[in-house]
Amino acid sequence: MSIIRAALKISLLLSGISSIAFAGEASAVPQVPSTMILPFAVLLAAIAVVPFVHGAWWKNNYPAVAVGLGVVAVAWYLLATGNEERILESGKEYVSFVVLIGSLFIVSGGILLRISGNAGPFGNLILLATGAVAANILGTTGASIILIRPYLHANKYRLRPFHIVFFIFVVSNMGGALTPIGDPPIFLGYLKGIPFFWVLSSAWYMWLLAIGIVLAVFFAVDYLSFRKFETSPSRIPMSEVHEEAKVNGLHNVFFLAIIVLALFIGHPLFFREFVMILAAVGSYFSTKNEIHKANAFTFAPLKEVAILFVGIFATLVPVLDWIEMHAASSGISTPGQFFWGTGLLSSMLDNAPTYLNSLSASVGLFVGQNILSQVNRLVLSHGSELSALTAVEIRNTFSVLAKYHGELVAAGSVPQSVVQVSYLMGNRDVYLKAISLSAVFFGAGTYIGNGPNFMVKAIAEEAGAVMPSFFGYVGRYAVPVLLPTFILVWFVFFRS
Repeated sequence: MSIIRAALKISLLLSGISSIAFAGEASAVPQVPSTMILPFAVLLAAIAVVPFVHGAWWKNNYPAVAVGLGVVAVAWYLLATGNEERILESGKEYVSFVVLIGSLFIVSGGILLRISGNAGPFGNLILLATGAVAANILGTTGASIILIRPYLHANKYRLRPFHIVFFIFVVSNMGGALTPIGDPPIFLGYLKGIPFFWVLSSAWYMWLLAIGIVLAVFFAVDYLSFRKFETSPSRIPMSEVHEEAKVNGLHNVFFLAIIVLALFIGHPLFFREFVMILAAVGSYFSTKNEIHKANAFTFAPLKEVAILFVGIFATLVPVLDWIEMHAASSGISTPGQFFWGTGLLSSMLDNAPTYLNSLSASVGLFVGQNILSQVNRLVLSHGSELSALTAVEIRNTFSVLAKYHGELVAAGSVPQSVVQVSYLMGNRDVYLKAISLSAVFFGAGTYIGNGPNFMVKAIAEEAGAVMPSFFGYVGRYAVPVLLPTFILVWFVFFRS
């Protein structure tokens, strides 16, 4: 099962791939033939399907598949475009992404929580709501690892499949939509230049509406289940349950704080990642072995993620260029279309690559070379060429750059991706909100929508829980609970 969970995390990674041209560089999108989408499509299909069909073969051969497909894509890209800097920039993002995921995984694996096994509906509601907030601080992976076992223990006398499914909905996915720590798509946006707190400050009310609906449905279902449990003749009275709650490994909160603070480090290159690695190493060697054993902690998932991510980040580069090249002719142009398109693909493919694809499509749709050239001229002049005749959208873009990336403007050199997302923030922010929220929310739609989903399923099954099948998860829970919630979010915020 570690292979599956790695495979899922991989797709998250896969997004770190797109490269970024810098101000002053040639910025034309390479002419990418549609055949260069095949390596990416084959790899994603293999990650999603082969482990279920022939798990043993996949376990032995996934490195060759991932690396082989990656070599094909990189070789074509370098030979056809001669743009090595694009690949090098993707490599930087790969390192950043893997280090963040890995450090959170290691540190959260050193925190052990135990809750007494007598949770009622209100207690479960509080736990899930807390998990939704914690997902933005610990990441959906970290929060899921820390909370799933105490959550299972708290409900051990009346555990039902819906308990774990709603945990996946709230803690492993939707909760983490507000910060770059929370879920891979938002972190990838952060790497592209979207400010750390932008989604939180711009879309918190959308998040609150969606989370509130899902938690309300959970409370109603759990309340009915609890009432039925109370009338069961074989139940154990809660007054006879004597268990003490406990927390071990709390010193790792210090290391988590270091990782969070490190995200704000911009320079020098890789110093942020170096600090995160130090925190992870400190956490691992200062945590008692019994805590790691109790959490079933191993490095196997990280190893698989690192290998698969190499293939994914390589194969995605030409895909992103192809999408940006054809965005204007795709027919997708409204916030609602981006919301549903990004979301549905996130449920099927994993949300991180889908987010990056949609971001590239929105850039290709709205941010033309003329806009980039005008903004770059303003950056080079440090804004001295601003006048009343400057187009509103150019002024808005430069205003966003000056507000959030003043040090780059002062240096007179801003990465092209930062200019692009700044244009969207200043002129088309509803598109960024639609892409960001749908990528995270819809990751809860299937077991393969986000990295922690299968991980939580595996832990629950190891604990004796009965989990729905892939299609049972979708048909019995995702469609009746999530689909109406997403329709309401779309209708209220993204219908135009």
